[in-house]
Amino acid sequence: NVDRIEDQLLSQRLSNNRSELGAIRRVLVRLQRLLALEPGSLMRLLHRPPQWLREQDAQALRQSVEESSLVINDLTALGERIKLLQEEIAANLNEQSSRTLFTLTVVTVLALPINIVAGFFGMNVGGVPLSTDPEGFWILVALVATFTLVAGRWAFRKRGDY
Repeated sequence: NVDRIEDQLLSQRLSNNRSELGAIRRVLVRLQRLLALEPGSLMRLLHRPPQWLREQDAQALRQSVEESSLVINDLTALGERIKLLQEEIAANLNEQSSRTLFTLTVVTVLALPINIVAGFFGMNVGGVPLSTDPEGFWILVALVATFTLVAGRWAFRKRGDY
């Protein structure tokens, strides 16, 4: 399962595997807690074997302890891989969220001048700028368009995509 999730992450086809990784990691932690005490206590027993323990049995027990230690080390390494995968998934989600927020910010910045001008034109007060000039509307449109283009270019340069 971990290899499959890792392959999906590397190929950017990751579905919702965060909960699956979390469940696997919890099982690994439980297994480590259960198995971690065994090798140490058995090694202490083998340093001072009881008289009823034959040498052949002690050797078999040593081999079993070494094998269980290897299994525990493999479980620890797998837990670390899962932790790294979870961190990578979280980083990808944060990056995606950041991109979405940036896009929303750019849209807001680009729409702001238009909303401000619409607000000015919607007011019922005398002395609206350029209201007496026959080209006033087009001057204002050009001013808003220029400001919008400058703000958009600045925003995309700030991001580094332009």
